[in-house]
Amino acid sequence: MTALIQTVRTPDGPFTILADAEQRVLSSGWTDSYDAILARLSPAHRPADVREGETDAAHAALAYYDGDLQAIETVPVRQFGTDMQHTGWAALRRITPGAPLTYTEFAVALGSPRAVRAAASVCARNAPALFVPCHRVLRGDGSMGGFAWGIEVKRSLLDREAGTLAS
Repeated sequence: MTALIQTVRTPDGPFTILADAEQRVLSSGWTDSYDAILARLSPAHRPADVREGETDAAHAALAYYDGDLQAIETVPVRQFGTDMQHTGWAALRRITPGAPLTYTEFAVALGSPRAVRAAASVCARNAPALFVPCHRVLRGDGSMGGFAWGIEVKRSLLDREAGTLAS
């Protein structure tokens, strides 16, 4: 499989996107390290050939940062995981910007109120960050919790989403 990789500049730093030949985002995050983006995928799902190029998703990411929070919602993604993970990733895409859930609330949304650890695992294994907005899930006390790309980025994204809705 051949894939495109592109880095764009955002207020939160460099944001790199790996997309397959059909422009589906495979992995993305706030880094300019191609190796870090590829490492988000298991070796069996990494593209054999990666070339620098323009991705459709980059336009959506930049639109998001320009205030169009819905721009990321329709970006196609391709994720590799279990049925439960796919269900969880789809649920993440339904969380309203500016209205984050706790891991407990997310587990309830998945239909498994006691599966809080599994809900957290869904977030941790989410490779196409931003486009599948795992940053919208918080600890039970409302604190940030973990985020693969750093708490500062998570806080910035949540503040951006809350501020846009309030204005």
